[in-house]
Amino acid sequence: MTEAGRLFVISGPSGSGKSSIITEVLDLADIDFSISATTRLPRPGEVNGTHYNFVSRHDFEQMIEDGELLEWAEYNNHLYGTPAKPIAAANEIGRDVLLDIEIKGARQVKDNRPDSIMVFISPPSMEELERRLRNRGDTSDEDIEDRLEIASEQMAIAEDLFDHIVVNDSFTKAVDEVLRLITDES
Repeated sequence: MTEAGRLFVISGPSGSGKSSIITEVLDLADIDFSISATTRLPRPGEVNGTHYNFVSRHDFEQMIEDGELLEWAEYNNHLYGTPAKPIAAANEIGRDVLLDIEIKGARQVKDNRPDSIMVFISPPSMEELERRLRNRGDTSDEDIEDRLEIASEQMAIAEDLFDHIVVNDSFTKAVDEVLRLITDES
């Protein structure tokens, strides 16, 4: 009989380097990536079924009603969520799955799948986070202040919600630490 796969949840504030770390980990580890569903329209270059599963609001609301989502949230008038069936199917055949979601969704996943391995990507400091956000060059001062406030709130609750906190003070070290969690956890 095949050993069940595991669910890794990775979350972190905007500017923590989470997306870059996840991209690198997916290239290096034998792990599946969960594709979220959303009601927003695709951005240029995004492919349905690769970046997101783009669905109508009606279809998404039906997924909620039918209990098909592991977690979901509304953000900026759009719905985002994680379909449960693909994760369960992958886990059933022994495949590990990585999920990239915001902290509210992470809390829902922990409630629905207490066996999930919860990983929070943290910046080394709020000053460094602000520097990273400003260096992007595509974020207004108001947006940066909002993101810093949200990050502060996220970091304050991370220790209670997450099993592991990975401080991204070195990209290579952070990637190695996440890879170690994926290969060592059992």
